[in-house]
Amino acid sequence: MSPAADDRMRDEVRLLGGLLGEVIRDEGGQVLYDRVEAVRQASVAYHRDPASKDASRLEALLADLSLDEAVGLAHGFAVFSLLANVAEDRAGKRRAQTQTRSAQSGEAARADTPEGALARLAQAGRTPQDARDLLSDALISPVLTAHPSEVRRKSVLDRIAAVSALLDACDRDALSCAPEVLTNGLRRQTVILWATRLVRMSGLVVQDEIDTVVSFLERVFLRVAPDQLADWRKRLDAPDLKPFLRIGAWVGGDRDGNPNVDGTTLTAAMATSARAVMRFYLDEVHALGAELSLSGTLARVTPELARLAGASEDGSPHRTDEPYRRALTEIYSRLAATHVRLTGLAAPRPARYEAAPYDGPDGFRAELAILHDSLVASHGAVFADDSLTRLITALDIFGFHMATLDLRQNSDVHERVVADLLKVAGVEADYAGLDEEARIALLSAELASGRLLFSPYADYAEETLKERRILEAAAQALERFGPQAIRTHIVSKTDAASDLLEVYLLLKEVGLYRPENPAACPIQAAPLFETIDDLRAARPTLERLLADPSALAVAKARGVQEVMIGYSDSNKDGSYLTSTWELHEASRALLAVTEKAGLRLQLFHGRGGAVGRGGGSSFAGIVAQPQGTVAGRIRITEQGEVIANKYGEPDVARRNLDALTCGVLLASLAPARDESLTERHGATASALSSASMAAYRALVYETPGFVDYFRAATPIAELAELKIGSRPASRTASTAIEDLRAIPWVFSWSQSRVMLPGWFGFGSAIQGADLGELKTMARDWPFFRTLVQNMEMILAKSDMSIARRYADLVPDKALAERIFGEIQSEWTRTRDAVLTITDQTELLAGQPELDRLIRMRMPYVEPLNHVQIELIRRRRAGDDDPRVREGILVAINGVAAGLRNSG
Repeated sequence: MSPAADDRMRDEVRLLGGLLGEVIRDEGGQVLYDRVEAVRQASVAYHRDPASKDASRLEALLADLSLDEAVGLAHGFAVFSLLANVAEDRAGKRRAQTQTRSAQSGEAARADTPEGALARLAQAGRTPQDARDLLSDALISPVLTAHPSEVRRKSVLDRIAAVSALLDACDRDALSCAPEVLTNGLRRQTVILWATRLVRMSGLVVQDEIDTVVSFLERVFLRVAPDQLADWRKRLDAPDLKPFLRIGAWVGGDRDGNPNVDGTTLTAAMATSARAVMRFYLDEVHALGAELSLSGTLARVTPELARLAGASEDGSPHRTDEPYRRALTEIYSRLAATHVRLTGLAAPRPARYEAAPYDGPDGFRAELAILHDSLVASHGAVFADDSLTRLITALDIFGFHMATLDLRQNSDVHERVVADLLKVAGVEADYAGLDEEARIALLSAELASGRLLFSPYADYAEETLKERRILEAAAQALERFGPQAIRTHIVSKTDAASDLLEVYLLLKEVGLYRPENPAACPIQAAPLFETIDDLRAARPTLERLLADPSALAVAKARGVQEVMIGYSDSNKDGSYLTSTWELHEASRALLAVTEKAGLRLQLFHGRGGAVGRGGGSSFAGIVAQPQGTVAGRIRITEQGEVIANKYGEPDVARRNLDALTCGVLLASLAPARDESLTERHGATASALSSASMAAYRALVYETPGFVDYFRAATPIAELAELKIGSRPASRTASTAIEDLRAIPWVFSWSQSRVMLPGWFGFGSAIQGADLGELKTMARDWPFFRTLVQNMEMILAKSDMSIARRYADLVPDKALAERIFGEIQSEWTRTRDAVLTITDQTELLAGQPELDRLIRMRMPYVEPLNHVQIELIRRRRAGDDDPRVREGILVAINGVAAGLRNSG
């Protein structure tokens, strides 16, 4: 970021912060304003020197707060965090625009931009034809999930968007930038934001999560994705390039650990998406009808268009000689009837007459193509890339389903359901007691048989009936929306091939898998390897799966076998370094298996927002993948706060979609040195991984009292009250770390500013290592360089002085001192290791832009940490005033917004 750009961002932060201060004074009173300012100054002093006399005033200030002041203080700093993020996001947009202009003028562009990626491919001897060939058969799929790490309410996100829109309008229009006009508009939005509850009063249900995801699809992706494809078609001179971007979703189909997802929610998810996408198509067709007023006496039309217009029952005398409008009236009428068929609701704007619905998107597309071909044939290139073209492109990408819905369930559930079916059918009384080979033999025999196990007259466990209803709903969705509606059934906790064959058996029970034609099965079972042990066993598990004729037939029909790899649970299981290395090695092993089977590997990366869950730059993460494991196909989860941060605005979404595309192009086509570097440094990486895992597990799983420390020194208990998801934080009632979900595990450490899952174990691991080799690895090996950069970023966001204040919440002071001492010592070792490897004297010295952004955030994040600690102390001491709880939750909200990665 240039100094001028940095200054402009700071000016915007000061503008928004000043307006917020005025609103706090007007709405909350002078006393609250004075308290906010006093705490801010004391917090800054504390940050500079936690042991200073001036900084020690902070604890006295916080202890002296009334409850109303504490809640107001938390609310004020949380709102300021949100407003400062607006300025930061706008700075990012300006930076991207500057880079685009620089690239157009001949300057080198960043590798994560289309200009930069294509330039690097050209330097590597690759041609545009190579990129066209790759993208013609590519799949790039961000998958939106409902993982509960988004703490902001939609009402809050809407206000943030409104503030950003006012500032954007100022950039475009001098009138909008007039001080009085801009200030009044911003003040109005700031008042609304100040007076809006930042936290939810009641928990989310699945439909809330469906609505949230669909709102992003409707507001952003429906418009951005077609424009992105159109741009790549121009860049590559490939007007017929097929859509390579496919948006996925989990909400409504992911029932792993969520008892609230069933067949009804799956149907609701499909219907909600269909309503949104059909409304978009209806609006676009209506707009085209208003625009295409060409007269048949003044413009030539093709015979196909004439026939389509002639089929219209439009009786208006004003459109008698307007063939395009008549044709569009017919299309609109059929589309409105399709809306009724798919959603059960009438179209928002009624059709002029009743018509037959489309059987699927292909019929709708064929008629739109008739209009397009006639316009181009008669009037040339002026109609080759217009609103009609973009509508056809949108239809190609989104169909009638909008987002491809994944199914997901835990393998333990499938085992119980299959056991129930086999027992009731009299086939096998003790399926759970069989060894793996016996299970596979039994499942293979059943998959080859035309006999069904289920009887409507028998009694089954409720779990069995629930799973059957979900799969029946999936079959109905495929029949209604087509084969792109649902493509994959992910099996969590996969540790054996039988876990996948059980899915095919259950699909057979609802008619989706047919023994006489297994290749026609529309849903592929995909393993999810999550723990360290599962990742290490991934190769033999997949080999055994693909040795089965049924699974191989499904994979051969697609040409790919999808495999999901989990970043978060493997991290919680064995440390960030170990997780990253085992994912790398498992990916290479899986590639070897699929290549031997004559298949392509399609990896689905289960990443989160925080580094402890695989976060960091998606572009860097893709480029750092092992050689051959991308090959034009990748799926990546996008979840929680990451969805709003990366896809909340069209410009930001476009940059991120382009970055994904650039990453795939470079990972697939650029000369790779990964294999040689893995061979050269693999033994070192493996040794580091083993040492890191040993150090991490010694603390987390083997230290007496660690669970007690974790639950007292982080706000894990308070997070359960935050109402940010529809599923429970733990898989069971157990308090063990093993049973805690990865999101609250990472979220808690982020809130307490330890960020432990993102770095612990690395400092111990490199003790005695060859520092020269480590420096070479960080310089030359994308895998290791990305790992170190991510760790460096998370270390810069951590703060051991604040973490110590959270440790003071632990009742057992000896326990607190002992475990915090271990954490702090490892943090110091890890920081020193990163600085040594990167030849830096300070963290982020090589990433000054990121360093400035983090430093700018901290003064308004840290007061929230201090307020949160004080209110947690009061609540745990027995103060059950609802305002204490509210203040804690608001502070959690603000810290998450300020750090910009929670889970």
